[in-house]
Amino acid sequence: MDSLRTGTDVFFVLMGAVMVLAMHAGFAFLEVGTVRRKNQVNALVKILVDFAVSTLSYFFVGYLVAYGVTFFNGANVLIGHGDVPAHVFGKSGYDLVKFFFLLTFAAAIPAIISGGIAERAKFFPQLMATAILVGIVYPTFEGAVWGTRFGFQHWIGATFGYPFHDFAGSIVVHAMGGWIALGAVVTLGARHGRYRADGGMIGIPPSNIPFLALGSWILVVGWFGFNVMSAQSIDGVSGLVAINSLMAMVGGILAALLAGRNDPGFVHNGALAGLVAVCAGSDVMHPVGALATGAIAGAFFVWGFGKCQQKWRIDDVLGVWPLHGLCGLWGGVAAGIFGLKEWGGLGGVGFTAQLIGSLAGVIFALIAGFAVYGILSKTIGIRLSEEEEFVGADIAIHHIGAYPEEDLRG
Repeated sequence: MDSLRTGTDVFFVLMGAVMVLAMHAGFAFLEVGTVRRKNQVNALVKILVDFAVSTLSYFFVGYLVAYGVTFFNGANVLIGHGDVPAHVFGKSGYDLVKFFFLLTFAAAIPAIISGGIAERAKFFPQLMATAILVGIVYPTFEGAVWGTRFGFQHWIGATFGYPFHDFAGSIVVHAMGGWIALGAVVTLGARHGRYRADGGMIGIPPSNIPFLALGSWILVVGWFGFNVMSAQSIDGVSGLVAINSLMAMVGGILAALLAGRNDPGFVHNGALAGLVAVCAGSDVMHPVGALATGAIAGAFFVWGFGKCQQKWRIDDVLGVWPLHGLCGLWGGVAAGIFGLKEWGGLGGVGFTAQLIGSLAGVIFALIAGFAVYGILSKTIGIRLSEEEEFVGADIAIHHIGAYPEEDLRG
């Protein structure tokens, strides 16, 4: 029975890893559908290569930072054979698939940032940023929250009565990625031609609405692996997480539909906004609370995207800061509201602990974003030249466009 349970847990976590891995295709197509045609190849290549760099950075450095575990052991040790203490490596390679699962979360950080800095970022400097962020920056906060390292959770619990609760990463993953992206976007500056001299915005429509929608759908489906399988064992799985994810997604869609006046970009991103927000408290909220969390997030995204692009002149191409940054922050706080028993939740969370933990993540991410991209900007440069940006990243970097036959006819 022990062998069966271990094997089942290994398979369960592996399927979660595969589902979240598939979400990276969603990130790619969401970006492909939003950017101009001359930058579509770059979006596809960037997401894939970022994942490869993330894997190496997290395997050799990041996982050690977050959990104090290194993989520099014999294969027999890694799969739990022999006299290996159970707390080091589990049987049947459980900790290996756990690494795979958590890697897909870590690799979401550069995938999120990619959408914000699209169309004007250099390729290899962005890969350097990915290595730093996934190897050091993200694992530091991940370890503080999920690895209970560095005394963060002990301090939160001792000071505010409850530890900081983030079941599936509203703050650890999404807010972290969104607020780092804000630092990156501001450091790069707006795309050439995005704003007029008088401050007015020049509209740049999405290149392909079906691709944008496809990206959203892939992300939505994978998200149920992202949230439900964050339990990381069969014993811990809960149908409450699944139904709360569903309700938050629906709330986000309908709120974005109304607030965005039927705009398809807002509708498809509204689903993602709801799912971002519910991650933190999906295991403790009542489904009605999850619906409210998602609806507020959907409206919040539409409002934030408009303010970001038009009033504050922050050229965040895919709106990753309002989507992941603002909605992620709301999700961390919402867990401390709708997770309370008074609001129909299971309890075990505190509003103040959630607020302080969420703000700590935001501040850490924002400082890291400006620091990493600021240093790279001052040293090796992170922005394409005006001519390269005009030609497009596809030709400037990869020397081929998304539609080569059309280029030949031209």
